[in-house]
Amino acid sequence: MIRFERCSVMNFENAIRGARNPMNSWDRMDSRTVDGQFEFGPNDLGLAKRLCRAGSDHRKFIRQIFVTVDITAPLYWWKEYDTYKVGTVANSTSTMHKIHSKPFELEDFSTDHMNNDSLELMKRNIEFLEKQRIMYNETKDKEFWYSIIQLLPESYNQMRTCTFSYENAVSMYYSRKNHKLQEWHKFCDWVEQLPYFRELFLQEQEN
Repeated sequence: MIRFERCSVMNFENAIRGARNPMNSWDRMDSRTVDGQFEFGPNDLGLAKRLCRAGSDHRKFIRQIFVTVDITAPLYWWKEYDTYKVGTVANSTSTMHKIHSKPFELEDFSTDHMNNDSLELMKRNIEFLEKQRIMYNETKDKEFWYSIIQLLPESYNQMRTCTFSYENAVSMYYSRKNHKLQEWHKFCDWVEQLPYFRELFLQEQEN
Protein backbone atom coordinates (compact mmCIF):
# COMPACT_ATOMS: atom_id res chain seq x y z
CA MET A 1 0.00 0.00 0.00
CA ILE A 2 1.18 3.50 -0.78
CA ARG A 3 -0.75 6.78 -0.71
CA PHE A 4 0.11 10.30 -1.91
CA GLU A 5 -1.63 13.35 -0.43
CA ARG A 6 -1.26 17.14 -0.26
CA CYS A 7 1.17 17.42 -3.17
CA SER A 8 2.62 20.79 -4.24
CA VAL A 9 5.05 21.52 -7.09
CA MET A 10 6.98 24.77 -6.88
CA ASN A 11 9.49 27.08 -8.56
CA PHE A 12 8.99 26.33 -12.26
CA GLU A 13 9.19 30.01 -13.18
CA ASN A 14 12.44 30.70 -11.35
CA ALA A 15 13.96 27.46 -12.64
CA ILE A 16 13.28 28.19 -16.32
CA ARG A 17 14.45 31.79 -15.93
CA GLY A 18 17.71 30.46 -14.53
CA ALA A 19 17.98 28.05 -17.45
CA ARG A 20 18.10 31.10 -19.74
CA ASN A 21 20.93 32.80 -17.82
CA PRO A 22 23.79 31.20 -19.81
CA MET A 23 22.55 32.70 -23.09
CA ASN A 24 20.97 35.89 -21.68
CA SER A 25 17.80 34.86 -23.49
CA TRP A 26 15.27 36.11 -20.93
CA ASP A 27 13.46 38.10 -23.63
CA ARG A 28 12.28 34.78 -25.11
CA MET A 29 10.49 33.76 -21.93
CA ASP A 30 6.81 33.12 -22.63
CA SER A 31 5.58 31.08 -19.66
CA ARG A 32 2.95 32.40 -17.28
CA THR A 33 1.09 31.60 -14.08
CA VAL A 34 -2.70 31.39 -14.33
CA ASP A 35 -4.80 31.05 -11.18
CA GLY A 36 -1.70 29.91 -9.31
CA GLN A 37 -0.89 27.25 -11.93
CA PHE A 38 2.36 27.51 -13.92
CA GLU A 39 2.01 27.11 -17.69
CA PHE A 40 4.98 26.68 -20.02
CA GLY A 41 4.96 28.81 -23.16
CA PRO A 42 6.18 27.21 -26.42
CA ASN A 43 9.63 28.86 -26.27
CA ASP A 44 10.30 27.87 -22.67
CA LEU A 45 8.94 24.35 -23.11
CA GLY A 46 11.10 23.84 -26.20
CA LEU A 47 14.19 24.96 -24.29
CA ALA A 48 13.30 22.77 -21.30
CA LYS A 49 12.86 19.71 -23.52
CA ARG A 50 16.18 20.28 -25.29
CA LEU A 51 18.03 20.65 -22.01
CA CYS A 52 16.44 17.49 -20.60
CA ARG A 53 17.33 15.55 -23.76
CA ALA A 54 20.94 16.73 -23.45
CA GLY A 55 21.40 14.92 -20.12
CA SER A 56 21.93 15.67 -16.45
CA ASP A 57 24.83 18.10 -17.01
CA HIS A 58 22.55 20.37 -19.04
CA ARG A 59 19.25 20.01 -17.21
CA LYS A 60 20.42 21.65 -14.00
CA PHE A 61 17.24 23.75 -13.93
CA ILE A 62 15.15 20.72 -12.88
CA ARG A 63 17.08 20.61 -9.60
CA GLN A 64 15.34 23.88 -8.78
CA ILE A 65 11.82 22.49 -9.29
CA PHE A 66 10.58 21.14 -5.97
CA VAL A 67 7.92 18.63 -4.99
CA THR A 68 6.41 18.40 -1.52
CA VAL A 69 4.04 15.53 -0.74
CA ASP A 70 2.74 13.46 2.15
CA ILE A 71 3.49 9.79 1.45
CA THR A 72 2.05 6.96 3.53
CA ALA A 73 3.84 3.67 2.91
CA PRO A 74 5.08 0.58 4.76
CA LEU A 75 8.45 0.55 6.48
CA TYR A 76 9.82 -1.96 3.96
CA TRP A 77 9.27 0.63 1.19
CA TRP A 78 10.74 3.48 3.23
CA LYS A 79 13.94 1.47 3.68
CA GLU A 80 14.44 1.61 -0.08
CA TYR A 81 13.34 5.22 -0.43
CA ASP A 82 15.98 6.16 2.16
CA THR A 83 18.74 5.27 -0.32
CA TYR A 84 17.84 8.59 -2.04
CA LYS A 85 19.19 10.86 0.66
CA VAL A 86 21.05 13.45 -1.45
CA GLY A 87 18.89 16.52 -1.98
CA THR A 88 15.80 15.12 -0.26
CA VAL A 89 14.18 15.97 3.06
CA ALA A 90 11.53 14.06 5.03
CA ASN A 91 9.75 14.52 8.35
CA SER A 92 8.04 11.34 9.52
CA THR A 93 5.49 10.39 12.09
CA SER A 94 7.41 8.96 15.03
CA THR A 95 7.39 5.32 16.06
CA MET A 96 9.74 6.14 18.93
CA HIS A 97 7.50 8.76 20.55
CA LYS A 98 3.96 7.98 19.40
CA ILE A 99 3.74 4.23 18.69
CA HIS A 100 1.84 3.69 21.94
CA SER A 101 -0.58 6.62 21.55
CA LYS A 102 -3.33 4.87 19.55
CA PRO A 103 -4.70 1.34 19.32
CA PHE A 104 -3.18 -0.96 16.71
CA GLU A 105 -5.57 -1.77 13.86
CA LEU A 106 -5.27 -3.85 10.72
CA GLU A 107 -5.50 -0.64 8.65
CA ASP A 108 -2.18 0.48 10.17
CA PHE A 109 -0.38 -2.16 8.11
CA SER A 110 0.06 -2.99 4.44
CA THR A 111 -1.62 -6.37 4.03
CA ASP A 112 -2.94 -6.04 0.45
CA HIS A 113 -0.70 -8.82 -0.92
CA MET A 114 -0.92 -11.29 1.97
CA ASN A 115 -2.44 -14.72 1.52
CA ASN A 116 -5.08 -15.89 3.99
CA ASP A 117 -2.65 -17.69 6.31
CA SER A 118 -0.37 -14.65 6.49
CA LEU A 119 -3.30 -12.37 7.15
CA GLU A 120 -4.50 -14.51 10.06
CA LEU A 121 -1.01 -14.48 11.54
CA MET A 122 -0.87 -10.71 11.13
CA LYS A 123 -4.17 -10.32 12.98
CA ARG A 124 -2.80 -12.34 15.90
CA ASN A 125 0.36 -10.26 15.87
CA ILE A 126 -1.69 -7.06 15.98
CA GLU A 127 -3.66 -8.40 18.95
CA PHE A 128 -0.42 -9.12 20.78
CA LEU A 129 1.00 -5.69 19.94
CA GLU A 130 -2.14 -4.09 21.26
CA LYS A 131 -1.83 -5.98 24.56
CA GLN A 132 1.77 -4.79 24.87
CA ARG A 133 0.68 -1.22 24.13
CA ILE A 134 -2.01 -1.32 26.81
CA MET A 135 0.43 -2.76 29.34
CA TYR A 136 2.97 -0.06 28.58
CA ASN A 137 0.41 2.71 28.96
CA GLU A 138 -0.75 1.26 32.26
CA THR A 139 2.67 0.53 33.77
CA LYS A 140 5.16 2.71 31.82
CA ASP A 141 7.42 -0.33 31.95
CA LYS A 142 9.83 0.15 29.05
CA GLU A 143 10.02 -3.60 28.52
CA PHE A 144 6.57 -3.47 26.91
CA TRP A 145 7.57 -0.51 24.75
CA TYR A 146 10.68 -2.36 23.54
CA SER A 147 8.54 -5.39 22.78
CA ILE A 148 6.42 -3.25 20.48
CA ILE A 149 9.39 -1.64 18.74
CA GLN A 150 11.26 -4.89 18.18
CA LEU A 151 8.22 -6.87 17.11
CA LEU A 152 6.71 -4.20 14.85
CA PRO A 153 6.37 -5.66 11.32
CA GLU A 154 7.94 -3.94 8.32
CA SER A 155 4.43 -3.71 6.89
CA TYR A 156 3.62 -0.97 9.42
CA ASN A 157 2.55 2.16 7.52
CA GLN A 158 4.34 5.42 8.22
CA MET A 159 3.49 8.86 6.87
CA ARG A 160 6.28 11.26 5.90
CA THR A 161 6.19 14.74 4.45
CA CYS A 162 8.78 14.56 1.68
CA THR A 163 10.48 17.27 -0.33
CA PHE A 164 12.64 16.53 -3.36
CA SER A 165 13.51 18.00 -6.74
CA TYR A 166 12.54 16.88 -10.21
CA GLU A 167 16.08 15.57 -10.57
CA ASN A 168 15.45 13.26 -7.59
CA ALA A 169 12.09 12.26 -9.08
CA VAL A 170 13.69 11.35 -12.44
CA SER A 171 16.40 9.33 -10.71
CA MET A 172 13.90 7.37 -8.63
CA TYR A 173 11.61 6.87 -11.63
CA TYR A 174 14.22 5.26 -13.85
CA SER A 175 15.89 3.32 -11.03
CA ARG A 176 12.66 1.80 -9.72
CA LYS A 177 10.10 1.63 -12.54
CA ASN A 178 10.77 -2.10 -13.09
CA HIS A 179 11.11 -2.98 -9.40
CA LYS A 180 9.34 -6.03 -7.99
CA LEU A 181 7.54 -3.99 -5.30
CA GLN A 182 4.17 -2.76 -6.51
CA GLU A 183 4.59 0.32 -4.31
CA TRP A 184 7.40 1.48 -6.61
CA HIS A 185 5.19 1.01 -9.67
CA LYS A 186 2.52 3.15 -8.03
CA PHE A 187 5.15 5.72 -7.10
CA CYS A 188 6.31 5.88 -10.74
CA ASP A 189 2.72 6.19 -11.95
CA TRP A 190 2.27 9.10 -9.54
CA VAL A 191 5.52 10.76 -10.68
CA GLU A 192 4.34 10.57 -14.30
CA GLN A 193 1.37 12.75 -13.34
CA LEU A 194 3.51 15.57 -11.93
CA PRO A 195 3.24 18.77 -14.00
CA TYR A 196 5.18 18.50 -17.29
CA PHE A 197 7.00 15.33 -16.19
CA ARG A 198 5.87 13.36 -19.24
CA GLU A 199 6.69 16.20 -21.64
CA LEU A 200 10.19 16.71 -20.21
CA PHE A 201 11.37 13.19 -19.46
CA LEU A 202 9.30 10.69 -21.42
CA GLN A 203 9.50 12.45 -24.78
CA GLU A 204 11.54 9.76 -26.55
CA GLN A 205 9.25 6.98 -25.34
CA GLU A 206 6.18 8.78 -26.63
CA ASN A 207 7.53 9.89 -30.01
